[in-house]
Amino acid sequence: MTPRTPERAADDRERTARAALTRILEPGDEHGGRWLREFGAEGLLALLTSEDCAAGALTGVSEQRVRGLRDRAVGVCPERDLDAVHAVGGRFVVPGDAEWPSQLDDLQDASPVGLWVRGRPDLRKWALRSVAVVGARACTPYGAHMATGLGAGLAERGWVVVSGAAFGVDGSAHRGALAAGGATVAVLACGVDVAYPRGHGKLIGRIVEQGLVIGELPPGDHPTPSRFVQRNRVIAALTRGTVVVEAEYRSGSLVTARSAQRLGRHTIGVPGPVTSGLSAGVHELLRGESVLVTDAAEVVELVGRIGELAPAHSGPVVPRDLLDPLGRRVLEALPARGACAVHQVAREGGTTVDEARGKLYELHSLGFVERDGEGWKLTRRRRHGSNARRGVT
Repeated sequence: MTPRTPERAADDRERTARAALTRILEPGDEHGGRWLREFGAEGLLALLTSEDCAAGALTGVSEQRVRGLRDRAVGVCPERDLDAVHAVGGRFVVPGDAEWPSQLDDLQDASPVGLWVRGRPDLRKWALRSVAVVGARACTPYGAHMATGLGAGLAERGWVVVSGAAFGVDGSAHRGALAAGGATVAVLACGVDVAYPRGHGKLIGRIVEQGLVIGELPPGDHPTPSRFVQRNRVIAALTRGTVVVEAEYRSGSLVTARSAQRLGRHTIGVPGPVTSGLSAGVHELLRGESVLVTDAAEVVELVGRIGELAPAHSGPVVPRDLLDPLGRRVLEALPARGACAVHQVAREGGTTVDEARGKLYELHSLGFVERDGEGWKLTRRRRHGSNARRGVT
């Protein structure tokens, strides 16, 4: 066996210590993050596992809290967790690795201790061009449709779709990206070897094969309500922007959006019916600093590079839209019913008789008007809705 270099051995000790700390510290623990910054991973682990840890060495929390953390540290075996993740084809990524997404450092002391990862792609590279799509678990068919379309549309444009693998909007966004043959990342609130929710076992398996499944918790660990909340900050920090499809006022998706706002990321909302409680939280976001979007192209316009613009939306072009201003005035001067003499058309259109006559013949060749004795009238197929200026419908 080739002996490890001293530098590699130091890296392994750091990785092993951080793996152990993922079993001791809860995700998003800012006190733990501060201790990690002050003592380093190996130093902090040594303090938490030492029998003669100096009183008051870990400041900012009660002695009872420190005792609880030290109780957790008893029996921790990071090598077993590292072997477990390797057994399912995964790895443990820590700050300093080439694969570590540096934008997570924006969370400062709440930054993850490390990330357990399953899937072949490089997490750092994928995160550079990623968008979060989140929303209600109990979404409406409209919400599922919009999330699927956004997932597929973003994937087709080369963006990575990040979500939480939950029922509803999350699952629909992942499926949309997978159906388009694109890239998607599921951020779990449990161990990456745990299929949660159980009903999404096959979906999570497909994401492992085609994308990435990541989480802060070690293999086999279970989700809790607080871990779901903390998971959302990782989704927000990892991505360029967060799109909320449907969310009630107290939805966890709004936690993700507000985290994104605090981090200076784009926050984006998909509007729904004003009568829908599931869209109430999104509409509240849109009343603030969030941006309304209706499709993937508009999302990319916000989060993408300069020049990645969404196509302009407009109503259908009707033939009269192509007329010049004088032609439109002459056409509008004709009554909705009956005929009109040329001099009356000129007066109503604000032009001369000669100009009106010339335009009438031009409009005749285009099929807008026809002769009626000595006068002119709208052609039968052009009459309906042709004289809005006079209030005729």
